[in-house]
Amino acid sequence: MTIMTFSGEKKYRRSPRIPLLPQKNADFGPSENGFNGASFSGAVFNLSTTIVGAGMMALPETVKQLGLLPGLTMIVLAAWLTDSSIEKILRFGRASKAASYSGVAGDAFGCAGRTLLQVCIIVNNLGMLVVYMIIIGDVLSGTGSGGIHHTGVLEGWFGGHWWTRRSFLLLLTTLLVLVPLISFKRVDSLRYTSALSVALAVLFVAITAGVTFVKLINGSIAMPRLLPEVVDQASFWKLFTTIPVLVTAYICHHNIHPIENELKDSTQMKSIVRTSLALCTSVYIATSFFGFLLFGEQTLDDVLANFDADLGIPYGALLNDAVRVSYGIHLMLVFPIVFFSLRLNVDGLLFPYAIPIAFDSRRFFSLTATLMGLIFLGANFVPSIWDAFQFTGATATVSVGFIFPAAIALRDSHGIATKNDRIVSLVMISLAVSSSTVAISSDLYSIFNDKGGRG
Repeated sequence: MTIMTFSGEKKYRRSPRIPLLPQKNADFGPSENGFNGASFSGAVFNLSTTIVGAGMMALPETVKQLGLLPGLTMIVLAAWLTDSSIEKILRFGRASKAASYSGVAGDAFGCAGRTLLQVCIIVNNLGMLVVYMIIIGDVLSGTGSGGIHHTGVLEGWFGGHWWTRRSFLLLLTTLLVLVPLISFKRVDSLRYTSALSVALAVLFVAITAGVTFVKLINGSIAMPRLLPEVVDQASFWKLFTTIPVLVTAYICHHNIHPIENELKDSTQMKSIVRTSLALCTSVYIATSFFGFLLFGEQTLDDVLANFDADLGIPYGALLNDAVRVSYGIHLMLVFPIVFFSLRLNVDGLLFPYAIPIAFDSRRFFSLTATLMGLIFLGANFVPSIWDAFQFTGATATVSVGFIFPAAIALRDSHGIATKNDRIVSLVMISLAVSSSTVAISSDLYSIFNDKGGRG
């Protein structure tokens, strides 16, 4: 069935039961004001910023669990699987003429598949954004963990006042930084902040590498463990809990189509994906290598927390503050990229037949305010979301990154899947389901075991 949209473009609809899918360039802002399409470099920065978020800080701990050699190898393998899954989304998206990831799922599995994917993306993005705000609060005003208070940067500089408290600083950050950035209707409008975000991630790597080299020269760093330490069955199964962390580190599938739809030349998207993955993998390998080398067996789940202690080198306190401030600003700049996809998917779930949200200012700003309010409340009143975030990574994130792309290829509604597609897809689903099952079981065991120990 062929219909005409308000923009005069042709649109093909597979079934009257499937909601009208967005057109290229329709969901992401009007084309006036001289906007003629996004550039290659802008798209690379936006996609790289989508990838490099809080997951970056968990990778040194991942390498500690797996050992240096297997850990770095798994980072590269995760990048390759991510490239393969994104290639499937793009290829099947072109075949189905869908302009969104959920549209590709809808073409393959109907309304149920489309809705399920949208829910997974919303759960994943909402969880990540709450985590980002909590980390920003930790950086600025400090946090308490295990009865120990970790001083925030502003608290350390100015002391404990009402204006250095967590809730006030998060409110100030929300109003002055996050709200202006999430108010853009085109993802390409964030290309400059994304470039700065990537630069700050590279700065973090540079500082960590510099500190490591200084400590190597003065002989205060021990040889890192090259292989995993497996002493019993529990330690063996714990290795599988690193898979959701690796998938979370590379999750960007929800922003692939928004970025592609704004390009001057959409045929560049494959090169953009590979350039972004190469850049982010280099940052991840360097972060993991130098982070684990620097802190060894004392590497924490969030390596940023390791920069709260004395580094044992000249100007260590200044470098600690530089690392934490730069990474806090980095997360502020990552926030709007992830929020962009969250808003689109919530809007698609709630208003599947409405005109694109960029053309309805009232819906755009009311939905933006509601979602931002929920995230702000979550960051202020959820006592600890790290356990919940681990479950999110093992369920919604793995589904978005591996299970749905593989299932779409196996469904093969247009008869374009190759034998290699089917083999890789089966590997993806097997790896995702098995690792997620083990990760959730291990987390549940740890939670209930801890409760039993406290009781």
